[in-house]
Amino acid sequence: MFVSGFTIIRNASKYDYPVLESIQSILPICDEVIVLVGKSEDNTLELIQSIQSDKIKIHHSVWDDSLREGGKVLAVETDKAMDLINPKADWCFYIQADEVFPEKDILILKLAMETHLNNKSLEGLLFEYVHFFGSYNFIASSRDFYRNEIRVIRNNKNIRSYKDAQGFRILGKKLKVKKSGASIYHYGWVRHPEMMSNKIKNFHQLWHSDQWIQSQQQLNESFDYNGIDAVDMYKGTHPQLMLKRISEKNWDFQPALNKKNIPFRKKVLYFIEKLSGFRLGEYKNYQILNE
Repeated sequence: MFVSGFTIIRNASKYDYPVLESIQSILPICDEVIVLVGKSEDNTLELIQSIQSDKIKIHHSVWDDSLREGGKVLAVETDKAMDLINPKADWCFYIQADEVFPEKDILILKLAMETHLNNKSLEGLLFEYVHFFGSYNFIASSRDFYRNEIRVIRNNKNIRSYKDAQGFRILGKKLKVKKSGASIYHYGWVRHPEMMSNKIKNFHQLWHSDQWIQSQQQLNESFDYNGIDAVDMYKGTHPQLMLKRISEKNWDFQPALNKKNIPFRKKVLYFIEKLSGFRLGEYKNYQILNE
């Protein structure tokens, strides 16, 4: 079984992406990791080159910043990275630069890959998401955050990145998947408030015109983490790779726990989800195959 990892990155230091931790987290399960480095304004390339592994395959790209509608440039770059994968790969493991694969799930994912290796009707594996928010001590429990997404796919050229590269589709259709039993830890919402403002503004530049961005006064202000409607205290552990970064955290976030700043209808939906585990109206960019 041959596993290829792939990711894209640009301006990692400028926007404080934990890209080193992200890439290193999938090395134990991959035979190669394709890193497509976009032309950057910082030391991103040097960061990637500092990873001591002969599994890393660095390639270069120039992002087309005119592709702003729906974050399309992210999907275009992800497809470019996919196209660089070794043809002999059985599985392809996609990781975004603010995601980390926990070492506790390595054996779980390997078993899922081996179990489903010859099940050709299966096109991908689904991961549960843990979205850290505000600081490393809290997770988003809001309905606005997706609970699952595809991160392992078949080496099939018909599979393409979808919309802003959150997931994948095959010939425009949802992928047929099974749950991997593994998790992805998402750290995209854990930055110093000022750094978070810069990151959010950059993200909007991938979606909207300069005129729209200039009209949004809040994008020039320090990010307010208290705008979220629901967070919970995190009681688990973090991947070993993240511990140094966590120890250097230099901001504080103290949310009002158990005080849901949401309208009544959404509060009812939230209550139903907590009670049953079922999320009414949940967006699912995949089709889970029956056992």
